[in-house]
Amino acid sequence: MGVVLNDIIVSREIGMDDLKGHVIAIDAYNIIYQFLASIRQRDGKPLVDSKGRVTSHLSGLLYRNANLMAAGIKPVYVFDGKPDIMKEGTLEKRKERKIEARNEYERALEEGDMEKARTKAMQTSRMTNEIIDSSDRLLDLMGIPRVYAPGEGESQAAFLARSEDAWAVGSQDIDSLLCGAPRLVRNLTITGRRKLPGRNEYKQVQPELILLEETLDEHGITREQLVDIAILCGTDYNEGVKGIGPKRGLKYVKKHGSLEGVLEARGEEVGNYESIRELFLKPDVTRDYHIRFKSPRIQEIRTFLCDEHDFTLERMESVFHKLSEISEKNKQSSLFSFS
Repeated sequence: MGVVLNDIIVSREIGMDDLKGHVIAIDAYNIIYQFLASIRQRDGKPLVDSKGRVTSHLSGLLYRNANLMAAGIKPVYVFDGKPDIMKEGTLEKRKERKIEARNEYERALEEGDMEKARTKAMQTSRMTNEIIDSSDRLLDLMGIPRVYAPGEGESQAAFLARSEDAWAVGSQDIDSLLCGAPRLVRNLTITGRRKLPGRNEYKQVQPELILLEETLDEHGITREQLVDIAILCGTDYNEGVKGIGPKRGLKYVKKHGSLEGVLEARGEEVGNYESIRELFLKPDVTRDYHIRFKSPRIQEIRTFLCDEHDFTLERMESVFHKLSEISEKNKQSSLFSFS
């Protein structure tokens, strides 16, 4: 889920044209989870092929990345490595929430409440090795580079942005800002109409740009202090201090200077806070990557999706046409490098 600091983050809406020509380091797990949650049947069940393998993520990755590439955006997907041991508590709680959501989903089906069933089903999404491997394969066939992080994908994506190998990080979570990403783009893969939870209403969703320095300057704080505010509010590695949200955390850190000052003044404790701080300020990343964009291998994509995963060829003609145009454009320009 990531750190929730929306109340103090400075952001602004942008258009897809503003991202043209830019490399965006996308947190792969974050985006794949979005597709697994949102691309479902009316009763909440994910899309599957004839062998029962989930294909919701493949549909999302195909269509959304084709649109990004057609808009001149150059996505790089960053995959998670091994999670830090301090995240085990969070992961265990997520498993418990998924089990609870599964039970509520089944009750909603029995009661015939399709809207509630679909909402609860979205909360049961689970990442498997099969989903990861098939995502990686499709991205490869589309000519999209992948980077494999030793730890958290967002930390590695932030490193790409800091190193100027990417212009920004693409994710719904703001953790990459805490890791030093100069720019974060949200809603990159969910633009368009989006249904409001629990209501039969829709809103238009646009990409959103967040500049790290803009947020720091707005509040007169450092990145280290922003990390301290996050720890006070709670992260994937700690629950935070009860009663402290982003605005109150900002107020306390500005008044007392640091997390230590706040904890001392309030008589509170946060276990392992120094180690948590290091995970954001000095994350485990690798320099062992090579970003190279290639043209989509359309026939292989067709075989992979239609022959192996039962995608309907007729319904995919438009995206294949789009990928063909991208390939032709690549041959006529220096936008991409080829092997």
